Amino acid sequence: MKIKSILLGMTLAVSLVACGPKDADIQKEIAEKTVDLQGVEVTVKDGVATISGTCKDDTFKQNAETIVKGVKGVKSVVNNCEIPAPEPVATPAPVEINADAVLNTSVNAVVKTYNGVTATVKDGVITLTGNIKKEQLPNLIKSVQELKPKKVENKLTIK
Repeated sequence: MKIKSILLGMTLAVSLVACGPKDADIQKEIAEKTVDLQGVEVTVKDGVATISGTCKDDTFKQNAETIVKGVKGVKSVVNNCEIPAPEPVATPAPVEINADAVLNTSVNAVVKTYNGVTATVKDGVITLTGNIKKEQLPNLIKSVQELKPKKVENKLTIK
């Protein structure tokens, strides 16, 4: 009698386990619930759901895990979803300003080709004074700007 009771109990336990949802059924239900989660794949083996793929951020990753955990028959979840590193933000190179001594030497070499023009340098600021022809002004300003001063003050008189 005891053997029959034990066998009956074991048969009942085996039949209850066998009646649980199958991995294929669990995976199908998960697929239906995660159709909007692009880039995410879920596989199920022995009731353990494994999430893989790429999630755009941590919130997306946690949302996927919550959805999968909510499916009947899922015993546990392994979330292997990867979050890509953010794109690096390019920082502009700092503006290079030449020292006064370098600027003074360079600007004097530029200015000597323009009759009537003089230049002074103080704290990285080049001040142009004197007289210049209108057609010469753009070339002078361009040449002086290429020396990388902090600022160019144009106090020239145009003839």
